Amino acid sequence: MTALERLHAEFGQSPWLDNITRGYLRDGTLARMVADGIRGVTANPTIFTKAIVGSADYDEQFAELTAAGVPLEDAYWQLVVDDITGALGVLRPVFDAAGGGDGFASIEVAASLARDTEATVAAARALHERISEPNLFVKIPATAEGVPAIRQMIAEGRSINITLIFSLARYAEVIEAYLSGLETFVARGGDPSRVHSVASFFVSRVDTEVDRRLEKAGTPEAMALRGEAAIAQAKLAYRLFRERFAGPRWERLARFGARPQRPLWASTSTKNPAYPDTRYVDELIGPDTVNTLPEVTIAAFNDHGTPARTVDVGVAEAAEVMRRLAAAGVDMDDVGLALEEQGVAAFHASYQEVATALRDKADQLSRR
Repeated sequence: MTALERLHAEFGQSPWLDNITRGYLRDGTLARMVADGIRGVTANPTIFTKAIVGSADYDEQFAELTAAGVPLEDAYWQLVVDDITGALGVLRPVFDAAGGGDGFASIEVAASLARDTEATVAAARALHERISEPNLFVKIPATAEGVPAIRQMIAEGRSINITLIFSLARYAEVIEAYLSGLETFVARGGDPSRVHSVASFFVSRVDTEVDRRLEKAGTPEAMALRGEAAIAQAKLAYRLFRERFAGPRWERLARFGARPQRPLWASTSTKNPAYPDTRYVDELIGPDTVNTLPEVTIAAFNDHGTPARTVDVGVAEAAEVMRRLAAAGVDMDDVGLALEEQGVAAFHASYQEVATALRDKADQLSRR
């Protein structure tokens, strides 16, 4: 049994692949990775941009769509939808075997909608209706405008992956949106057992931003905290998860068949080469969690990772790290908002990049 397989078999954590390409679907790479322990797939605008721009795998379909007069934006979404549909098919046996607990693939609403609640609701609803599969997650960013959209989608009984969570304050809002959405759905006679959700809490990017602020402060106390913030905050997020999915309110929903909204550790590749390359996997292993991993991190973890329950170890120390960060002048809520803005902007830039590439490709085709 590989280290990756042990995550789920021994510790109740689901490893997902943070990538998708048309090539992986055609040559069986995704199917082989699922056979080796991958239990889900996540994607985002940056991943799709790299896939579409970085290979010729999409050219034939794009040419057909262009020849049929399909607008460029619609053609882009058709390429994306077809990839996600293919991944859903590969993962459906995992979903069925897990009783709906795993085997998901995620598609994200357009980043340009991140500050528009009603447009996000409409886009998420349309994607669910367009890809009517039980193991589909539609991703909604956890912006201030995204949170009410999350609640609305859950209240309609739609499965949602909440992305771009960078702070405990926002995570608490996301949990509340899920619980209140489920309560509305149940009150309308819905079956909550068919509603699934994960809350994607980003990790390594937090260290990148916090370390930058600590180095700017430059004091010995600040410098000693480099590399400590992300894992400490994630451990406290897991504690919050355990607290909120317990007690009378949750127990009532659970009696109707509701499923907890699992924390998903995202951005788990190590950005700083001074830190171990499996750091954001090794330190956050535990039950009822997901870790979504790029291929390089999967390979590193299988080679020299340490499978052990760690996510709820050292929680008191994690709280102390947060206290020391505040004392050093680092406002973690402000860090979260800054990273949220950066994340939305990066995804929007990726869409602009792929739109430009498709426009250029369409021009080339028109001149043939």
